[in-house]
Amino acid sequence: MQPYKIYAVKYAHHAPRPASLNFIGADPHEEGSPLDFFVWAVVGSDRTWVVDTGFNAETARRRERQIIRSPAAGLKAIGIDAAKVSDVIITHLHYDHVGTYDEFPAARFHLQDKEMQFATGRCMCHAPFRHAFEADHIVGMVRNVFAGRVCFHDGAEELAPGLFVHHVGGHTMGLQIVRVWTERGWVVLAADAAHLYENIEAVRPFPIVYHVGEMLEAFGTIRRLAASPRHIIPGHDPLVTQRYPAASRELEGAVVRLDVEPKA
Repeated sequence: MQPYKIYAVKYAHHAPRPASLNFIGADPHEEGSPLDFFVWAVVGSDRTWVVDTGFNAETARRRERQIIRSPAAGLKAIGIDAAKVSDVIITHLHYDHVGTYDEFPAARFHLQDKEMQFATGRCMCHAPFRHAFEADHIVGMVRNVFAGRVCFHDGAEELAPGLFVHHVGGHTMGLQIVRVWTERGWVVLAADAAHLYENIEAVRPFPIVYHVGEMLEAFGTIRRLAASPRHIIPGHDPLVTQRYPAASRELEGAVVRLDVEPKA
């Protein structure tokens, strides 16, 4: 089984941000944590997988996020052409994880059955659930289904040797995480199962949630699937770009390697 390289590509930022937006039951006086927004590239010897597609500048403006570069531009900086990517894993259908799907015209999208059910079913009758979705993104993904470009998964599945998806739910009904074999062992891209290291390390669940119980159970699943706590990568923590080495000197703070040991 050949090990993969993994890159975290930072494309946007959100600050200031109160703690109440990151933790259920946060003290109103607690200092908040900013969020970074990433897409990830899992690079094998003969195939590259992209995990999530981020959002675009128009969405950033409406949702008051600070976009740094387009996700496609971030991938291009490490030699990946979004237009030629054959497979994209969509962890879930929130706006910041599927918002530039149209920039991957050659890709199949890998999605959990339950996530499409969630995003197109009765849960979207409720504003708190649909707030983090964009209707155009969901309609676009349904069109991709009819075009034969969506590969559905149900639970845990091996997509390729050393690359697995695992349904965990919690944050959304169909949230999936990604387990990757690397030279340092099994790395878990937790995506929004843990936005921040503190969500999982201090067992402080994130407030945008479909099922709190599933979110808490996901923390245990992530720990079991990762080789160690140092092999868990949260989905939005600015500490990721501080803890891991840059892909190159020019990409310091923008693209980091996750398949190598953290700096400290």
